[in-house]
Amino acid sequence: MNAMSRTGKGSPFRLTAVTLGGAATLLLSACNFAPHYKQPVTGVQSSWPSDTYTPTVQSKLKVSDLGWEEFFTDPRLKKLISLALNTNRDLASQFAAIVQARGQYEMQNSALFPNISTGAGAMYQDPSTNAGFSFAPGSDSGHNGQQMIKLLHFYQTSIGFSSYEIDLWGRIRNLSKAQKEETLSSYDNLRNLWISTISQLASTYIQWLADVEMLKVAQARQKNQEETYRLTKLSFVNGEENALTMAQIASQIDQARTDVSVQIGAIGRDVHALQLLVGQPLPADLPPPAPFGHQTVLADLPAGLPSDMLQQRPDIREAEHKLRAANANIGAARAAFYPRFTLTASEGISSLQFKKLFTNMSETWGLSPSVSIPLLTWGQNSGNLHTAKAAQAQAVAQYQKTVQKAFKEVSDALTSRETYKLQDESMARVVGNTKQAYDLAYLRFREGIDNYLATLEEERQLFMARQFHIYVQGARYQNMVTLYRALGGGWRRYTPGTPVTASATFVAGTPTGVAQAQQQLQERAQLQAQALQADENAPPAAHPGQLPSVSHTMAADSRGRAQGVQVQGAAERAATIRGPVPDSPD
Repeated sequence: MNAMSRTGKGSPFRLTAVTLGGAATLLLSACNFAPHYKQPVTGVQSSWPSDTYTPTVQSKLKVSDLGWEEFFTDPRLKKLISLALNTNRDLASQFAAIVQARGQYEMQNSALFPNISTGAGAMYQDPSTNAGFSFAPGSDSGHNGQQMIKLLHFYQTSIGFSSYEIDLWGRIRNLSKAQKEETLSSYDNLRNLWISTISQLASTYIQWLADVEMLKVAQARQKNQEETYRLTKLSFVNGEENALTMAQIASQIDQARTDVSVQIGAIGRDVHALQLLVGQPLPADLPPPAPFGHQTVLADLPAGLPSDMLQQRPDIREAEHKLRAANANIGAARAAFYPRFTLTASEGISSLQFKKLFTNMSETWGLSPSVSIPLLTWGQNSGNLHTAKAAQAQAVAQYQKTVQKAFKEVSDALTSRETYKLQDESMARVVGNTKQAYDLAYLRFREGIDNYLATLEEERQLFMARQFHIYVQGARYQNMVTLYRALGGGWRRYTPGTPVTASATFVAGTPTGVAQAQQQLQERAQLQAQALQADENAPPAAHPGQLPSVSHTMAADSRGRAQGVQVQGAAERAATIRGPVPDSPD
């Protein structure tokens, strides 16, 4: 029988276990003052506007599931996207922000559990001859100048925790939930930045192709004017043409050269924009581009229902996470009005002799509960509550605005899809008719029927028609990319079910780790979305809302690859970024 049993005090281990068990029971039955979450009214229509020419039906294909490897068909564009997802600095910065947010969540969530620590120590003290020990004056006063204890020896070791708050009112749980929602919003912010980067890169690439086409038109015009000048000069030498016609043609040659230089400058700026998006100089070994207009595979993306946006758009999900966080902060602010219970406990061994330190008689324990009741806070608690409610109202308005903005973006893209299609068809006919008019005017000029003024006007109209046709085509192709992004497309590399063989490698903290971590982030986001569907009052004893560890996400990554989600290996990426800076993406 141990010493504690002999004194009738009971086992200290058992008593501590009972105390912690009672605290856990109270915690499980704790209150939660957070308002019940309800998704706000979005304030948008249940169907797309009539001018979008889109049937409001449920589509089997979700654009958010359509991988960008399938949507884009241009090999050069796909190579640039792959490079950008590895080395884009905005993505690298946001990935670091996610790691920071996760660390903040882990720190906040740790407050749900006592910080248990252990320690050991020894003390040696020589008492005063007149006063004895400093911690107990007079306890060892000397007799006739002699001390009762020559030298004090004290040894102890203990394990325990201090000032652990028992979360009866859900204050800490709501703070932890709010931080969890903020962390999840950072995941969706990365997803939004991810698809925006792909969309911006594709749009810039299409603009580059359009400027290349315009350069070809300008160069063809210059060549045609130079040939006209050569033939007209022969006629001028023979006295068949006048100096006015020669001056007019020479002026057109200079104008054509100016147009060529303008397009060369535009192409250079496009290349600079691509380099900024990619995050490095463009490699010299890029594959050749597809013909202008063959960058995407689907001309008519299924719009689906407006309600689909709530799950497909990452910016909407990010706004909803922030709303849930504001909702939880109200619960924490309300809990501050109620008493706060804290607990300090320890258990260990102590002895004046080291050889008796590890015996039953050396056991010791301590338990110190306390309560703090707010009486006069002078408006601090009420002010915090008013602030939390106002923040929730702002989050509701921001969520509704985000949904309405998304509805507008999709509606604009759908409307523009039809109008650009009509404009493209009309401009094709305009170019054909203008080309025929120019050919007839030039023939009449060469036959001497008309002067060069009529030919000059028709040539100018043909050049403008060709330029505007290229502009309409570029806007149409860019609008297809915009619609793909507006419907949530671009997060996945491959459509689920597509067989792939490449493996994924997790490299955190480096720019090249951004693309490698795509699968891990996607699996984390899916796990957190499932966690959000759990009961709002779930007990925290099982680490509620805890984010998965890296080892768990690596296991999830293996399952994701089996479903057809691929992340390019680091060795392959390293091989794709070699090469000097080219003058243009050709």
